[in-house]
Amino acid sequence: MPELSRRRALTAAAALATAAGAQTVVAPAARAGDHDHSPAAPSPSDSPASFDEVYKGRRIQGRPSAGGGHHGGGHHGAGYAVFVDGVELHVMRNADGSWISVVSHYDPVPTPRAAARAAVDELRGARLLPFPTAH
Repeated sequence: MPELSRRRALTAAAALATAAGAQTVVAPAARAGDHDHSPAAPSPSDSPASFDEVYKGRRIQGRPSAGGGHHGGGHHGAGYAVFVDGVELHVMRNADGSWISVVSHYDPVPTPRAAARAAVDELRGARLLPFPTAH
């Protein structure tokens, strides 16, 4: 049997790593379609219900907005506005239906209410400052 060279060993390892990586990337997408509980892509008419509550001493509110938020057209907030103590919390709906905010951008949540609560948690008592917009 021929001896295994370093080059062949590295080539084989690279091929296995590439195949394993491709399988890891493809597998979750394939599995997501097989389950009923995977989030469906949101439709424009799929706006969450309004809310108004006090969470950890802060007033959080959310409601559909006709103008689509301060960006206009509703492409980021999907026509939904969220407020913490009367200051607008910039929110964005992801393609998978989850929501993120300018305060907790890397932690998607299922609803705008959850985004407002996560922002309050992150603020730890600090005031929410208005998000600067360029018009």
